[in-house]
Amino acid sequence: MSARDEDIAWFVELLAPIGRITARRMFGGAGLYADGLIVGLEVDGALYLKIDGQTRQAFAEGGGHPFVHDGKGKPITMSYWTPPDEAMDSPEAMRPWAQRALEAALRSAAAKPSEKAASKKVAVKKATAKKPAAKMPAAKKTAAKKTAAKKPAAKKSALAGAVPKTLASKKRMF
Repeated sequence: MSARDEDIAWFVELLAPIGRITARRMFGGAGLYADGLIVGLEVDGALYLKIDGQTRQAFAEGGGHPFVHDGKGKPITMSYWTPPDEAMDSPEAMRPWAQRALEAALRSAAAKPSEKAASKKVAVKKATAKKPAAKMPAAKKTAAKKTAAKKPAAKKSALAGAVPKTLASKKRMF
């Protein structure tokens, strides 16, 4: 077992008081899940727990710091913070921090359906806004087809009148 595997195994044990914990490798680290909800990350041997607006202050006061990664040349601060050092000693010491992470994950999961619904409403509004513009070319095409249909008929009648004259003139020549 590598040192990294040992770290992940220890983090799974630390978080066990909040439920069945599983780990999945991702993006060079590992995601730590409590009953299917992501509650933490393992990155370079460090544990980061899920936070939100309601738990950020507690993690800051506990001495934690956020997980920051480089995103296209800009630092991006994620919603995961380290727990206090003393919480890393035992599952019982970790329990309140793990519980906060689980609560933040639950709030985040509960908020996502409404966020998705809101983004769908925006997409529908954009699609609706585009539909009249899309209809205009179709309307123009229909108008153009009607005009084109009338023009050949007009040309046919003009030609119809001209053909007999032309034929009549050719008959006269012979």
